[in-house]
Amino acid sequence: MLRQRGATIYAEFLGGSFTCDAYHMTEPHPEGTGITLCIEKALADSGVTREEINYVNAHATSTQSGDLKEYEAIVRCFGQNPQLRVNSTKSMTGHLIGAAGGIEAVACIQAIRTGWVHPNLNLENPEKVVDVGVLVGAEKERCEVKVALSNSFGFGGHNSSILFAPFK
Repeated sequence: MLRQRGATIYAEFLGGSFTCDAYHMTEPHPEGTGITLCIEKALADSGVTREEINYVNAHATSTQSGDLKEYEAIVRCFGQNPQLRVNSTKSMTGHLIGAAGGIEAVACIQAIRTGWVHPNLNLENPEKVVDVGVLVGAEKERCEVKVALSNSFGFGGHNSSILFAPFK
C-alpha cells in the first residue's frame, strides 16, 4: 500500500520486546538482568542475530547505576563486536520523559537513512570499565547501519528494546 501511493519507506521495524523486572523504583537490577532479558527477547522476536546489530541507541540517562548496567548488558549481549557503535540521543536533547523513546527511534531511522550516527555530547569521564572504542565520540560518525537497537527503560523496571533495519 505504501508503494502504491509512492511513499518513501525509511526503515523496517523488525521487532522488539517489553519486560518489567520490578527490582527497584529507580534503579536497575545490580546485574542488569532485566535489561539483558529485554534485549535478548527483542532479538528473538525479530529473528536477528547478535552479530547483525552494529548500532545501539542507548537509553543512557547519565546516571552511574543506569548507564553502567546498560553498558554491561550491551557487552553481555553483543560481546566484543568491533563494528558496534553506541550513542545516546539524550546527550543532545536531555531526557524527554515520555517522548524519549519515540525521538530515539527516529534517531535510529535517521541513522539508517543518512548513514550517520549522531555524537555523544558531554561524555568526558566514562567509567574505567567502559570500552570507549564502541562509543561514538563528540563528532558524528559514518555508519552503514545493518540493524539498529533502540533501548528505553523506565521507573519500576519497565524496559523496551526495538530493532530497525534498512527496508528491503
